Amino acid sequence: MESPETRSLTSASSQLNLAEAEGIDDKEFDIPQVDTPPTLESILNETEDEDESFILEDPTLLNMDNIDTHSGETSSLASSDSGDRTNLKRRKKFSDMSPSIHGSVVRRSVLKGVSAQVVSAADRVDAGLPTAVVVSNVIAVGTSHGLALVFDPNQALRLCLGSTAVGAQYGAVSALSINIDCTRLLCGFAKGQITMWDLANGKLLRTITDAHPPGTAVLHIKFTDDPTAAICNDSGGSVFELAFKRVMGVRTCESRCLFSGAKGEVCCIEPLLVKPELRDHPITQHALLAMASLTKVLVIGLKPLLKVWLTFPYGKTNPASVPLLSWQFVVVQAAVTPMLAFCRGDAIHFLLVKKDESGALHVSKQKQLHLHYDLINLTWINSRTLALLDSAEKLHVVDRHSQEELEIVDIAEVQLVYNSSHFKSLATGGNVSQALALVGEKACYQSVSGYGGQIVYLGTKSVHVITLRTWRERVDYLLKQERFIEALSLAWSFHEGKAKAVVGLFGDQSKRKGVVADRMAEILLQYADRALKKCPEQGKLQVMEQHFEDMVPVMVDYCLLLERVDLLFGQIYNKLSEISVAKGVFLECLEPYVLNDKLPSITPQVMKDLLIHFQDRDMMENIEACIVHMDITSLDIQQVVHMSWEHCLYDAMIYVYNRGMNDYITPMEKLFQVIGPPLRAGKSLSDEQVVMGNKLLVYISCCLAGRAYPLGNIPEDLVPLVKHQVFEFLIRLHSTDVASDEELYPQIRTLLHFDTREFLNVLALTFEDFRNDKQAVEHQQRIVDILLTVMVENSDFTPSQVGCLFTFLARQLAKPDNTLFVNRMLFDQVLEFLCSPDDESRHAERQQVLLELLQAGGIVQFDEDRLMTMAEKAAFYQVCEFMYEKKQLYDKIISCYLNDPVRREEVFNYIHNILSIPGYSTEEKESVWNKTMENIKDLVPINPSKAAELLAVHFSTELRVIVDQLENPYLVFQLLQSLLDSPREGLQVNRELLQLNPDIHEQYLDLLCQYDSHRVTDFLRVSEYYRLEEAIQITEKHKLREASAYLLEKKGDVQAAFSVLLEILRHKLSLFTDRAREENEETMQAAESTVEETIALCQRNSHSLNQQQREALWFPLLEAVMSAQKLLKDGSASHAFEFLKHLTKQVLNSMTGFITLPSILQRILQDPMYGKGKLGEIQTLILGMLDTFNYEQTLLETTTNLLNHDLHWSLCNLRGAVSRGLNPKQEHCSVCLQQYKRRQEGTEEVIVFSCGHIYHSQCLQSKDCGVRTEGQTRWTCYKCNSSNKGGRHRDLGSELNKTRNTSLAQIKVTSAYYSAKRNSDSKKPTEAALEPQQIQAFDQLRRLYRGPSRLAILTELSRNRNSDKQGLFQPGSLANSVFQNENFQLRLSPPPVIED
Repeated sequence: MESPETRSLTSASSQLNLAEAEGIDDKEFDIPQVDTPPTLESILNETEDEDESFILEDPTLLNMDNIDTHSGETSSLASSDSGDRTNLKRRKKFSDMSPSIHGSVVRRSVLKGVSAQVVSAADRVDAGLPTAVVVSNVIAVGTSHGLALVFDPNQALRLCLGSTAVGAQYGAVSALSINIDCTRLLCGFAKGQITMWDLANGKLLRTITDAHPPGTAVLHIKFTDDPTAAICNDSGGSVFELAFKRVMGVRTCESRCLFSGAKGEVCCIEPLLVKPELRDHPITQHALLAMASLTKVLVIGLKPLLKVWLTFPYGKTNPASVPLLSWQFVVVQAAVTPMLAFCRGDAIHFLLVKKDESGALHVSKQKQLHLHYDLINLTWINSRTLALLDSAEKLHVVDRHSQEELEIVDIAEVQLVYNSSHFKSLATGGNVSQALALVGEKACYQSVSGYGGQIVYLGTKSVHVITLRTWRERVDYLLKQERFIEALSLAWSFHEGKAKAVVGLFGDQSKRKGVVADRMAEILLQYADRALKKCPEQGKLQVMEQHFEDMVPVMVDYCLLLERVDLLFGQIYNKLSEISVAKGVFLECLEPYVLNDKLPSITPQVMKDLLIHFQDRDMMENIEACIVHMDITSLDIQQVVHMSWEHCLYDAMIYVYNRGMNDYITPMEKLFQVIGPPLRAGKSLSDEQVVMGNKLLVYISCCLAGRAYPLGNIPEDLVPLVKHQVFEFLIRLHSTDVASDEELYPQIRTLLHFDTREFLNVLALTFEDFRNDKQAVEHQQRIVDILLTVMVENSDFTPSQVGCLFTFLARQLAKPDNTLFVNRMLFDQVLEFLCSPDDESRHAERQQVLLELLQAGGIVQFDEDRLMTMAEKAAFYQVCEFMYEKKQLYDKIISCYLNDPVRREEVFNYIHNILSIPGYSTEEKESVWNKTMENIKDLVPINPSKAAELLAVHFSTELRVIVDQLENPYLVFQLLQSLLDSPREGLQVNRELLQLNPDIHEQYLDLLCQYDSHRVTDFLRVSEYYRLEEAIQITEKHKLREASAYLLEKKGDVQAAFSVLLEILRHKLSLFTDRAREENEETMQAAESTVEETIALCQRNSHSLNQQQREALWFPLLEAVMSAQKLLKDGSASHAFEFLKHLTKQVLNSMTGFITLPSILQRILQDPMYGKGKLGEIQTLILGMLDTFNYEQTLLETTTNLLNHDLHWSLCNLRGAVSRGLNPKQEHCSVCLQQYKRRQEGTEEVIVFSCGHIYHSQCLQSKDCGVRTEGQTRWTCYKCNSSNKGGRHRDLGSELNKTRNTSLAQIKVTSAYYSAKRNSDSKKPTEAALEPQQIQAFDQLRRLYRGPSRLAILTELSRNRNSDKQGLFQPGSLANSVFQNENFQLRLSPPPVIED
């Protein structure tokens, strides 16, 4: 049974010998029964839905035998544009591929001999232009005058078949075919005849005139594998099988129609031809034939019975695209299998055909190849490479497996021959379909022929051949152009087996690699010669260095890839050594490869030159970095050691001693000699010596951990020995070179003096690794004893260093598997040393050391009571905190913070955390709360702002008590200021509590008046919790008149507030006039600000005052400003006089909105200042007032226009709403559920509502949904007015009628169906209304925004305009105007503040 993954794509065959087909179990394969099996023609002529692309099988089941690992997916072909302008609109986005170097993949050449003789034949024997070509062991070219020219492989003309006379009768040669053994040639002609020739002697064997319908051209003639059978395709779209027979010595030909073009047209055929070496392939039994019609592709088997194996629709394609077919045998899973490539347009499909054991054929779809150009020819060069010719005559060489484009060749100069005239059948009158003629525009089937890896293209005057270059030719092609890097890259792809379209590499993989590697070595030597040859002889040194820096790394890279270090350090190095610059660049180029461990060994000579070069360049750090990566066997140890000592290359020295001589101690001795003497002398170390000391610590750590320095690991067999040697070295009593004044244990003493903490960290890491090593445990105890001896009995070490030691010991002793022993008396001595009250030096350092010691577990070594006592005496408050924390005495920690001058401000965060964070008991929190209250007098002075934050969160109920406890009034002021005036973001004050304690605000107000009087008014504006009377008394007590004025205004005593401000203004104006000659800017600004503040007061309160009260405010203000001008009448200070005139104008402009213009003018003219003299003195004032008047007049006119436009728009909308028709949602009454047109002869009215419901008037009346008011019936929708809202409509209807006669939402409609017999005059209109909910919402909205009517507004404007014409407003007219109504006036928000 066949597997579901590769189900056979079988279909019913034609009726020919159908009964003889092998039986198939229909039930087993679930094949439905059919009355009449379809014929081949019926399948070919099925109508296709071009919008749907055909899918052979489920993609998840198809690809068991796929060639590609990603079969079933669609990938794009990344290649350059072919220039086909017809495809610009079909551009696709291509996936980015890493650029590969392919070089020139194909070689194009002209068959000069064939080309010359074809042209000559046209001239000499009137052979005509070439029309068709076919290639086998010979080349045959058909001409337009009916001749066939046959050339041998040497391009010599061997035969000239036919004659021009016959050509005149048959027409041009339209198709050619040579059989598999190259003995017969078939020629198809434009007028339909077919001839067969013997290629051995040029004898005409057959002339076939009745193989297909007359009047059609032969488009294709193809031999099959069977030498007695051929396939013919004519311009009528029909396909015929030709059987050649010889009976009684007479050659005959029988024709069988495989497909008739009457219902569809085949325009391309391709039989599967099998090479002689594959004659035994099982697929040959079926004689497969692929045919491409205008809508689909078919694969049929001619043997043993005619059978259709595959139908594949194209889907949606360009009707001008040319269908293409091509067979090729490919290797899949070590089996040779035929593959069909077919295309129409820009997508190539690949189908793999296999035969199973049962004899059924299975077809699996492979990965498609999507292009961005239309194809006119598709030819296999070999099983992996395709030659694709696009409509712009550009040849694209593509690797099928990777779908990568290898090369593009423009063959436009070939002047390709097209077969358009044959497809249009011009020789027989052009009797073809329009679709076939459209395809024939770009058809060139007979102009391209492939054979043996070569493709021949027939041009109008020449014949060209395309072949794949061998791998050597491709490399040499790049070398001729001096593209060495690309040539090396291409050669390396051959070496690695990643190149595409490879020809000429034979043998197994190792042999192929060897051949390519030898060629690459030759190229590298040529490249080295070119580098020397192309070196600029003159110019800057940098130019020469750059030249070699670009070229040398390429040589090194490929030599390392080929593992040819001998070539790199042999011939190439010798060549480059001829030029010193090249040699230097080469040596420096080696460094990154050495550092990356790609070049572990270098020949001694090159290594010597490398060291000398780097040394001459003073690149000693580079030398050292390279040495530690080199194989020790490639180094000259004596040279490296000498250079390391000379230039202090200690890493290199350590590496050579360790790896070359297994000596791990000598490098330590040398490093100790560097840092030991200055440390013993008490001198500070230089930066270089500090680096050496750190290097020594790392080296010791590596040795004790079993790691090599600086890289790698120590050999496992040496690890125990190295550890033992290092320990023995560290615990030596004396160094090798004993000095007279040397102390005991010089190595440990030196390391402790250099960096105590880091040395102890090294020991700690070491102790972690050696827990189970008995000898190492003994060494640990020995080192600890030495450490105690050196540090405790010596006064050279600081408290911090001693503390580090005991912190280290405490951590070691605290471990559960501790094996160390330390006398506890030593810890007591350290405690006394650290807590000595007599020593005030390094107090913070000693406290920190003791704290670290306790935190490391050392607390178990001390008596806690004694520790607490000594810590308190030494003022170690952090230590006390640690102890209190351990005992959970949190309240006592507050005292530690208060007493510690460094951390006093941290007490607030500590208290807040204790009281806020869960995890502490109620008793603990209560003790902290009480302790805080006891020390509140000490907390507030530390930071009043943080204290206020703490009080607001945790002590808001005790605010009064806390304030009373504070004796310093300024401290109280700071506390309340932080709490009330400028609280921090996120600080939430208990507003209810503040409201209950207004005395707190009043106390703060009193303090604010004393310490920051400028901010009093701002506070009064923001705060809400003070009492007005008390606040007024406080401000008056401190004589803050601006604040008093604000409070009086807030109280409602506007006149008193105005009086206060007026007094302030007069005082400031008097100061200004007294100092007028001094041009004091400060007094000027003070006067102006007071005027503005007074104006603001008058403006705020004028709305609620009558005319007389307004004049009582504004005229005194005007008088105060104008009176100041009298004092400067003499003109002694013009700037001051101008300033006062500016203030007067400002007051006048502000008061014109509240005081009538006649009153203002009368007051000005009565003033002695302006009552006498010329009009010019008051001209400025008058003009300013008139400008204001003009502005207001323009504003009124604009408003009038807006109101008129608004009224017009509203009336239009209302008229539209009244006249709009209604659309019923249903055809039946919503009450009786019968159609409202049920009684067409009746007189019943139909009522339609805006909601879409429809009723009979009687039904609606029966539900009591109508209200009769003033002779009109107002209806409400029964459905919308549900039972829970019943009765509403009556009230709403009454209310509606009280406000207006009719609802704007109601419109009158007439029943759509009256009796046809009734007179139209008797039709009675009915009314429909909005739902009650909508009416109610409308009325509420109208009442909410009800203001003066439009008529009242227009009347007022008209009256004001008439008054304007008279010149003045009438007294009191503004007071009664609708514009003075509070609901009418505009409420404008202030403009946004624009920050610079």
